[in-house]
Amino acid sequence: MSYDRNTVAAPPPGLRLLPWENDCGKPCFLSTNGRESMLSRLADEIEAGQLSDGANVLKGAQAVLDDRKAGEHALRLALRATTHALGNVLRVADSRGARLPDDADDGQDDTDGGRTQRRDGGGTS
Repeated sequence: MSYDRNTVAAPPPGLRLLPWENDCGKPCFLSTNGRESMLSRLADEIEAGQLSDGANVLKGAQAVLDDRKAGEHALRLALRATTHALGNVLRVADSRGARLPDDADDGQDDTDGGRTQRRDGGGTS
């Protein structure tokens, strides 16, 4: 799975972006109507696993970068794992960010493609 946040539209209100894609590589959404369901709990568990995997991949990539003897193959494998994990983490962030209440005014009012651009230069949320 490769998540490209620039090609996935922000989910319409009431829909949750799920941490997987359909057979054609399209994003999947869930209508929860504000209720927790078995499918939403499964999505929560998968997201938690993806975040944990991301932390582990980060440690592994750092170890490869710190190893002066690491060759091109090791660097490519570390980079491939890192980009995959980062895509998953961005999907989780976008999914969770889209479910934040609209009335929360935290100084984030510059928009970029349906996502909020932070004024402090810290990226998008």
